Amino acid sequence: MAKVPKALQTDIELLLKKARQNGFITQDDILDVFVEPELYIEILDDLYDTAIREQIDIFESVADSGDTEDTDALTRELEQLSALGNSGVSDPVRMYLKEIGRIPLLNREEEIRLAQRVDNDDPIAKQKLIDANLRLVVSIAKKYIGRGMTFLDLIQEGNKGLIRAVEKFDWTKGFKFSTYATWWIRQAITRSIADQARTIRIPVHMVETINKLMRTSRRLMQDLGREPTPE
Repeated sequence: MAKVPKALQTDIELLLKKARQNGFITQDDILDVFVEPELYIEILDDLYDTAIREQIDIFESVADSGDTEDTDALTRELEQLSALGNSGVSDPVRMYLKEIGRIPLLNREEEIRLAQRVDNDDPIAKQKLIDANLRLVVSIAKKYIGRGMTFLDLIQEGNKGLIRAVEKFDWTKGFKFSTYATWWIRQAITRSIADQARTIRIPVHMVETINKLMRTSRRLMQDLGREPTPE
């Protein structure tokens, strides 16, 4: 069990209280508490394990239907980002979107059948479950564009999280796979951003200290009307 900073203990307790009352929480609820989730991977792992153990659903949003975004809609949004000069959107990304757009989505029954076969170490079923959810990875990865990694790298890391989700998914608990996979995809991406996206590799535990110093510096500059000195 990861050690929880005192500053987060009350917020986590309130989050779990809300989850137990409603039977679910959303990813936005979690991100309200963990503004920089890449700093708290182990704590978030424990939180998710608690949710599974207590049969608490974790949704992308309150209106979550579990469906991934339409491929054409994703393509249009990425084209807009490209027009704004975002270097993360490239021809290989467009080709990849066209390729995964040809893969049919699964209904609930198909998803369960494949998950059952995955439990029996069926590699074909595992690949089908992965392929059918590649659009979910793209939908999540696009939210992290501009965080120091190329879009293709974000997708690659998200795909690693998707694979882990397929391997760990317990279909008997009644979760939609997309709901379950969303957490693992986000986790893989945010961990990679924390570990790889800096020219100088700063240990993850130091990032929090640096961020606190930057926030304090900005606050002092607003109060003093000038750049603060070390004193």
